[in-house]
Amino acid sequence: MPGRLPGWYIGVVAGTAGLRLAELALSSRHERDISGPRAAEASYPLMVATHTALFALPLVEVVVARPRRPPSLIAVAAAGLLGATLLRWWSIWSLGRAWNVRAVVPDDLEPVERGPYRHIRHPNYVAVALEMAALPLVAGAWRSAIALSVSDALVLAHRIRAEEALLDANPSYRRRFAGRARFIPKLI
Repeated sequence: MPGRLPGWYIGVVAGTAGLRLAELALSSRHERDISGPRAAEASYPLMVATHTALFALPLVEVVVARPRRPPSLIAVAAAGLLGATLLRWWSIWSLGRAWNVRAVVPDDLEPVERGPYRHIRHPNYVAVALEMAALPLVAGAWRSAIALSVSDALVLAHRIRAEEALLDANPSYRRRFAGRARFIPKLI
């Protein structure tokens, strides 16, 4: 017998989706002002599908599978979701007008080394990876967390390689970020 969606979880998903829509509007404004090549344009529809699934798949799992929601899991996942959201907006703010969801690399790229970019090359992708696991886990939807995380990793592997190829074409970027970790400071 199907379960019911908890109102609080609908609120969390809706709030996260609202923030994502605000990001898309901001990105659209930024993209109008940027001239340059797009990284991994062919895989962009897969990224959109994965991000759309983030807001649908966990809801379906909660209704159909009625997963257990231990308070400790909810607390850790909620903290992860909050951290992911803060990291993503810090990344967006740090990149300023150069930030966009389509990974358009500006022809006049001036590498950004402030904010989280002081420590790693791809903080926004770290934030997205955390969100792909945390948003479903807030409601105990562990199957969705696994499926979305794997899907996101596959899409991002292609996108990051393509984006770094474009970024590395800029001598200033290549010089400044040569020894900087991609995702975890001082590790990877």
